[in-house]
Amino acid sequence: MTHDVGAPATLAVGEATEDWAGDAVWHEYSQAADPVGSGLIPPVPLARFGPELHAGGDTRVVPLDLSAELGVPWPATAPSLLAAFVCLAAGDELTLDTTATSELLYVLQGSGSTELAGRDLAWSEGDVLVLPTGALARHRASTATVFYRVDDSPLLAYLGAAATTPRFAPTRFPAEVSRARLAEVAAEPDAATRSRVSVLLGHDAFPQTRTVTHTLWAMYGVLPAGRVQRPHRHQSVALDLIVDAPEGCYSLVGPTLDDDGAIVDPVRVDWQSGGAFVTPPGQWHSHHNESGTDALLLPIQDAGLHTHLRTLDIRFT
Repeated sequence: MTHDVGAPATLAVGEATEDWAGDAVWHEYSQAADPVGSGLIPPVPLARFGPELHAGGDTRVVPLDLSAELGVPWPATAPSLLAAFVCLAAGDELTLDTTATSELLYVLQGSGSTELAGRDLAWSEGDVLVLPTGALARHRASTATVFYRVDDSPLLAYLGAAATTPRFAPTRFPAEVSRARLAEVAAEPDAATRSRVSVLLGHDAFPQTRTVTHTLWAMYGVLPAGRVQRPHRHQSVALDLIVDAPEGCYSLVGPTLDDDGAIVDPVRVDWQSGGAFVTPPGQWHSHHNESGTDALLLPIQDAGLHTHLRTLDIRFT
């Protein structure tokens, strides 16, 4: 086959010729430059998932699925993340396989062990596990157990890609160590003036992003009694797990601030122990504890990916 320079590319198939132009589309720039702002791509919704979703003793996986709201054909809680409650009755076991590069499991309640790559790992309430691709994990519950699980399978589904190479070793963050480190941070003299009283869970494999995996970010934090965490925003989505909170704890969420740095016409999200909610990217949000008891939370974000891409753009008032 010969081809003249400057002529359209063609492919000869027998005596037929194809020009491959059937799917080509041209968009005028000003009409197509912002598909999110124009409503062509649905925004990430502010969504709430109550603890009643994991009540009861049946063994099951409860995806926190917002695929219809996001306009995607695969399960997703956010464009790049999928969250779920995983429930195991006492004595049951469940094998979980994932198409993700990263999976995080927080033990909301219960105790048991996980068989992984020929090894057996014991865990209990408050532990965090992070597992890489290829980690076919068999979870066994000694007592009734609930995991909060987050993975990045929607990202791979969007890319049409498969994870083939583990990027980190399976890792457990023991609850007692996380609590001790958080207590140390909370006791430091300037803790009351910091924007957050928390510790970030990190992994030795990711010294640049300081994140728990190369895509996932996780923060174990306390909102002290009577305190307010002022508005901030970031371009990563937050899947916020409320570990333990009394009545009177809530978040305010909205797109803009007034001249005093307060959120204009915010939506209030009341915290529920064992519940979760989605904070959309780019939305200002503040956290409030109007009770007499400290509250614990575990936000999980796709900030590992955003930090690597240099797109996180976190801002504080």
